[in-house]
Amino acid sequence: MLTEEDARRLVLAKIDDERGCVEYDLQILRVEALSFGWIFYWGAAWDGQSGQRPRLGGNGPFLVDRENERLIRTATSVPVARQIADYERRLRREAHARNLAAKQAVQQRGTATPATATARWRPPESSERPE
Repeated sequence: MLTEEDARRLVLAKIDDERGCVEYDLQILRVEALSFGWIFYWGAAWDGQSGQRPRLGGNGPFLVDRENERLIRTATSVPVARQIADYERRLRREAHARNLAAKQAVQQRGTATPATATARWRPPESSERPE
């Protein structure tokens, strides 16, 4: 399970991948806690000369799931709230699928036939027969 600090390190590593593509210093601007983890908003740092933050394109926030350590880069063309809701639905579907698979496994174990349940190991018959 990830801590927020571990998640921050993951996001910073992804942001470092982008540093070669832009001439600005990139940083995490804001972090919000979510039911499943965090959302990290990132962008260019304040420009000391102009006193403004340069605008970047394509810097959608990162969703980080604390349980399964997923790092998901969100799209900039879809509202963040919708992407969070979509991911929460995905988590519910995955949990449902796991529960269903576990239930089916229990049911399959419970349907063992009496013959297989009482079968015992017997040594193989010897090829030598008494004369």
